[in-house]
Amino acid sequence: MKTGARILLECLKREGVNTIFGYPGARSLLVHDALIDDADIRHILVRHEQGAAHAADGYARTTGKVGVCLTTSGPGATNLVTGIATAYMDSIPLIALTCQVTTATIGIDAFQEADMTGITRPITKHNYLVTDVKDLARTVREAFLIARTRRPGPVLVDLPSDVLGSKIKAAIPENISRRGYRERIAVNVKQLKKAADIINKAHRPLIYAGGGVVLSDGSAELHALAEKGRIPVTNTLMAVGAMDPASPLAIGMLGMYGAWHCNKAVHDCDCLIAIGARFDDRVTGRVDSFAPNARIIHIDIDPASIRKVVNVELPIVGDAREAMELLLEMVEPRDRGGWLGQIREWEREYPLPRPEREHLSPHEIMEAIRESSGQEPIVASDVGLSQMWTANYLPFSRPRHYITSGGLGTMGYALPAAMGAAVGNPGRTVFAVTGDGAFQMNIQELATCSYYDIPVKTIVMNNGKLGMVRQFQTVFMKKRYAATDLGKHVDFCAVARGFGVEAIKVSAKADLREALKKAVSLPGPVVVDVETDPDCYCFPMVPPGKKSIEAIFSPEDWQG
Repeated sequence: MKTGARILLECLKREGVNTIFGYPGARSLLVHDALIDDADIRHILVRHEQGAAHAADGYARTTGKVGVCLTTSGPGATNLVTGIATAYMDSIPLIALTCQVTTATIGIDAFQEADMTGITRPITKHNYLVTDVKDLARTVREAFLIARTRRPGPVLVDLPSDVLGSKIKAAIPENISRRGYRERIAVNVKQLKKAADIINKAHRPLIYAGGGVVLSDGSAELHALAEKGRIPVTNTLMAVGAMDPASPLAIGMLGMYGAWHCNKAVHDCDCLIAIGARFDDRVTGRVDSFAPNARIIHIDIDPASIRKVVNVELPIVGDAREAMELLLEMVEPRDRGGWLGQIREWEREYPLPRPEREHLSPHEIMEAIRESSGQEPIVASDVGLSQMWTANYLPFSRPRHYITSGGLGTMGYALPAAMGAAVGNPGRTVFAVTGDGAFQMNIQELATCSYYDIPVKTIVMNNGKLGMVRQFQTVFMKKRYAATDLGKHVDFCAVARGFGVEAIKVSAKADLREALKKAVSLPGPVVVDVETDPDCYCFPMVPPGKKSIEAIFSPEDWQG
């Protein structure tokens, strides 16, 4: 006879889980107690449940495995919501295990009861409330199947405490299937042939690579397809690293804060091949003017994403990597040197700005991070200016090395996500790049890093402001700065040391590289507090409601 808690752990091990990020409470006692006797699963005690969700997310993004987080009922479970929504928006495979009040007390407003299936229905791929221990093993295994197949995403499993305590003779099901969740679906070859014909006839084709390329592990196929057809590639924020920036065919990131020449290439191309991308509003700008001259091909695992935003000419449902493998055999080599040369000319005319300032500039910080790491690091960035500066100025030659909250735009993501990445990638250099505003949202996870000696190197770009909001106020609100001044009264070095973490303050340009080298050389977690200019912003920027080529390069460019 086995308890539900023991059955749960056996199912997790069957799925290859060796790490859980969690926080205990009265309703999770049986699971945490069972973990004491299980040497195969490591439990990382975070300091806030949101940190558990982001850590599991960072673990999943960088390893390609399903991340797992565990909490108690009520507020413990609801504190996961932001992290679950973050994973949902970016299609990250995640299992959220929330323990619940007993089945007999569900619905009577029992102490620390929360309707987690109801709360998370819009932000999960699927969710379950297990009311009978007989259903537990099948449910857990099915949850993993759903989380990782087709378009990945988070699945929540709500576990009443009496189900976890019930005993039963249970066999773990070997094979799990669910209608609509086959591991792979066949790509329509006829549609691919039509796509190849369009591509082969195009004079100015462009590949628009999205996060689906990374999720399908299709980076090698992307390179091969681009090289055979001599097709330039632009990438979204979620596809940073899918195309090696050293390739002459990699032109950079498009979108609201992307490079102008990438947006111009989309505008002028005659064939746009969107692979694993969802035409996010921060990429398209005004939809009616996006790629106006192009025949658009859209390859995506999720049929609901196709024609959801842009009315594409040729839809192809299927796994990005498999589709590219098949398309590679059909695409013919073409001389497109003139088209690529034109894009490079636009890039020379309107390069990403590299301003020289008295304070440290973003590109200088990114260059120093790369130099200090000794290898290509794994980097988790927060949302805001630090996110866009990292994506634009820190080169990544491989996928799963740069992670960030793209769809939801979650402040406080970087530190716990980097923590999860470091746990999942031992021996790798892992940075969390954050601003002083976002850092304070989950700063308590420094204690987790200290306790478990998780060697995250946190770079705080400290300008005393909520930088991206302030940029909007500078451009659109005539410099009326409401509620964006944080001041510089927080001594982050003292706070870090209070958590038992080494800390280094950088105020001068001359000290940056040495400080980062020292941070990397130290064995455990380190915080590097870098003073940055409060009036240094992220340009070019496409104003909301404008065409993607109508970027502004300074606040003075905005005419209202």
